Amino acid sequence: MGTPLGDFIRAKRDSIQPETLGLPTHGRRRSPGLRRSDLAARAGISVEYLTRMEQGRDRNPSTAVMNALADALSLDPAERNHLRYLAKITGGQCCTRTRPAPPRRDVRPSVLETLRLLEPGIAIVTNRLGDVLAHTSGFASVTNGTGLLDSEVPNLTRYVFTDPRARTFFADWDDVADEHAFDLWLGPSVENSEWLTTELASTAGPDFTRRLNRHLVPQRGALRLNHPSGCELQLSRETLELSSDAQQLVVFLPADEGTAQAVAQLRRQPYGRLRAIS
Repeated sequence: MGTPLGDFIRAKRDSIQPETLGLPTHGRRRSPGLRRSDLAARAGISVEYLTRMEQGRDRNPSTAVMNALADALSLDPAERNHLRYLAKITGGQCCTRTRPAPPRRDVRPSVLETLRLLEPGIAIVTNRLGDVLAHTSGFASVTNGTGLLDSEVPNLTRYVFTDPRARTFFADWDDVADEHAFDLWLGPSVENSEWLTTELASTAGPDFTRRLNRHLVPQRGALRLNHPSGCELQLSRETLELSSDAQQLVVFLPADEGTAQAVAQLRRQPYGRLRAIS
């Protein structure tokens, strides 16, 4: 049985063309990407050891081995962080045998006050599971009519993968789906992620499970939205990590003049005030 660490190494190896690293292609190949022997040689480890890691038979690689694999795979900083995180959870450092307490849903008063200061801007407090914890009226204005905030406990990840309206609302749905699947690996704890993952796997199907298992580190570019009113919005994102709370404050900013005008028009319609969801 494989592990998240082994899945990531194998997926990354398969995505690399040998010529990009200055390696010979060895003629016709039965599988895409970098050979195990090539990666092992670049990392200074044996093929047998690399095979054990990819197959989940070695769950405690050293930091030196992880750094060598990161160098051999030419990982960028975000991918290196993800590799270290997967090594940690694969080694059992994050796991418990009992169902964990649910992630906290309360938002600190100082964070709520920050949201109030951002009104009537577009901002949201969420966690890596996609739970919507609080939002400004501006966020409500750009999501009105999409169904995103309709449930008593809104969850972005569940909405993206299970609500058909999400595929229309998010112009780049595939990229957004990649982001939310990847973020489940980041917490707020791996145990809580597993409970949500189990739920989504049965309802979202291969669109979800395929993304979860390939560990694609998203680029997080501008967010393009097709508002039900007919407006096309393009928003840049600034994220403030609230690490002590395992939450994030995300502010959305119009990326062009057309979006700024459309957002101003949407704000003129009544959508309520700042909302904290408990």
